[in-house]
Amino acid sequence: MSDAYLLELDNITKSFPGVQALKNVSMRVRRGEVHALVGENGAGKSTLLKILFGIYQQDSGTISIDGKPVQIHDPKSAYRAGIAMIHQELQQIPELDAAQNIFLGQTLTRYGVFKNTAQMRRIARELLMRLNVDIDVTIPVNKLSIAQRQLIEIARALLGNARIIAMDEPTSSLTPTEFEVLTRVICELQEHGVGIIYVSHRLHEIFQLASRATVLRDGELVGDVEIGSVSEDEIVSMMVGRKTTEGQHVTYSQEQCVLRARNLSWGSKVRDVSFDLHRGEILGIAGLVGAGRTELMHLIAGLRTPTSGTIELNGQTVTFASPRHAIRAGIGMLPEDRKRSGIVPLLTVLSNASLPVIQRYAPMGIVANRRRRDDVSRLADKVNLRPRNIDRPIRYFSGGNQQKAILSRWLNANSEILIFDEPTRGIDVGAKQEIYHLMEELAKQGKAILMVSSELPEVLRLSDRVLVMSAGHAAAIIERAQLSEETVMRYAISKQS
Repeated sequence: MSDAYLLELDNITKSFPGVQALKNVSMRVRRGEVHALVGENGAGKSTLLKILFGIYQQDSGTISIDGKPVQIHDPKSAYRAGIAMIHQELQQIPELDAAQNIFLGQTLTRYGVFKNTAQMRRIARELLMRLNVDIDVTIPVNKLSIAQRQLIEIARALLGNARIIAMDEPTSSLTPTEFEVLTRVICELQEHGVGIIYVSHRLHEIFQLASRATVLRDGELVGDVEIGSVSEDEIVSMMVGRKTTEGQHVTYSQEQCVLRARNLSWGSKVRDVSFDLHRGEILGIAGLVGAGRTELMHLIAGLRTPTSGTIELNGQTVTFASPRHAIRAGIGMLPEDRKRSGIVPLLTVLSNASLPVIQRYAPMGIVANRRRRDDVSRLADKVNLRPRNIDRPIRYFSGGNQQKAILSRWLNANSEILIFDEPTRGIDVGAKQEIYHLMEELAKQGKAILMVSSELPEVLRLSDRVLVMSAGHAAAIIERAQLSEETVMRYAISKQS
């Protein structure tokens, strides 16, 4: 790795009406370096990347490549300068094949008229071979996995001879095996001298991949550190401006069983699963991706109908024909994919938080808005929604605050059983602690919680007991005293027939 800087951002400042998004932020990336960009949601990471990619223009400050200042007016000029960005929401046309997506906006033609499909497919294969990956470039990308689709994006960057690639939360939807593939590809890019800016809330990934990190807080640079010289806790403290403590686990589980599942099955995805959930308990649901965790939660929430088995609520057998029936029975679900399944993006927090109970506010067909606003405002205070503006469209809130708004919805519906599917996915470390505190407070109030999480530290931090799923089966229910990452993983990888 050369000591010369490939990319230099110097004193970048950007303001929006009423908001100072960035103030004199500097960052330097060397050739062949993986450079982490970290900070809480709202710290300025996305704004900095959008300036680098030409989506925004900085108010002041300079961008230099190989020591020479460059002007980046739009994404096309960023592309010409050798800068590419792998967005968290992939920029692809799902119905087109892999080769066509690699050549989006750059279609090759014969005689300037006819699309040269054969040539595009040949070059696409060569680009993927450079990454040492084997993907059929004739398959529509909507038939590929998220990991494969990300590799298509990287191949597109290589087509433009990208020398700097920014990756925004590249592993938010990847399995551990797919992360290993991405890691290998990143190493290949490093070997070719590509500088990589890596944005992730998963600090263990940053410590595995990056050599340095730029830390932002409230739009300002608070540190540029060598990864080998700091701990995860020190990075977190820099990000949030305070020390975060995991705290000691306290159980609020009571004797009363509020939900009893017996021999639940749904095709091959969920097979003969039984468990009890008690008032005030947080029951963790662990297992590898594809083990049937989310499908099991869908059965409890009325999103799917069991092919066999029973569900009892407070000793009464129930059958849910739809999610509405489950909601009326006191079950609320915070889904894994907030944007697709949890929120109505164009509606306000006020509307999102009152969706399941809108009839309560309109018994005569006319919505009692004052009462509704009072209820949602009180719940926004309770979950510490930031900013405390319930008239703002929910899509403009950070992931953590969207999660709080969804939680407000189920508190408004008086749900006694709450299902958290990946409760902190895509949420920064500061907001994670808030979500943890809220879940513990809810348990203390007697709410019963089912929590699916792929992050073992999270499972161990919150759970009173853990149900481990493996190949659709309940491989084990582990009591708190026996909980460890090794125990959970041993059951998670157990072979079930």
